[in-house]
Amino acid sequence: MTTRDVLANWLAGYGAVPGERLPPERQLSETLGISRGELRKAMTALETEGYVERHVGRGTFLREVTAPDISYEPLLAQLSDVTSPHDAMIARLSLEPELAGHAAIHATQRHLAEARGLADAMRAARNWAEYEQLDSRLHELIAVATGNPLLVELHRIVNAVRLSVVWSNLEIPRDGPPDNYHSFSEHDKIISALEQRDRRAAHTAMRNHLKSVRATLLKDD
Repeated sequence: MTTRDVLANWLAGYGAVPGERLPPERQLSETLGISRGELRKAMTALETEGYVERHVGRGTFLREVTAPDISYEPLLAQLSDVTSPHDAMIARLSLEPELAGHAAIHATQRHLAEARGLADAMRAARNWAEYEQLDSRLHELIAVATGNPLLVELHRIVNAVRLSVVWSNLEIPRDGPPDNYHSFSEHDKIISALEQRDRRAAHTAMRNHLKSVRATLLKDD
């Protein structure tokens, strides 16, 4: 049984209702008998699948999963086996600029405030693993801000495969990103476009950001 399954089974028996805040990370790791690093990975998996949502400074909350409950695990495993890192980035470039454009029209003030909070938190990330979790949450938030459930699910699938075939195969340095890391200013441009309700600017900013990420991660392509 994977750590993700251990956490999912515990949540199923915990009795929490949708919208309820889950126990703190330290308490959960002690309860489940797993490290906090393992817990974070499992929580990220459940967040990608739509079972929980995390908010900077507020904690982790159980989400309402509408019936029918669809498990993407078999599909994600199959896609990860046949998807190259280059393919994953092409998928992101095809999808995420459109998501940003739609989010510029439909994002609520709560979405925008949370996006700014995530951008600030990324600058303070103590290591790359923490940065990656926050980065995934920002991109997930932009998908959610479209208000389109189908687009949200498509993004979750692409993001889960991306984490499997790109990020998991990288050699991660101990230190966090440098102060001048390119994604910081790129995220700022995306969020500014969302705040200005500028659909075209949001689309362009996201596309430029992903091209920059691709150039950094896939240097041999």
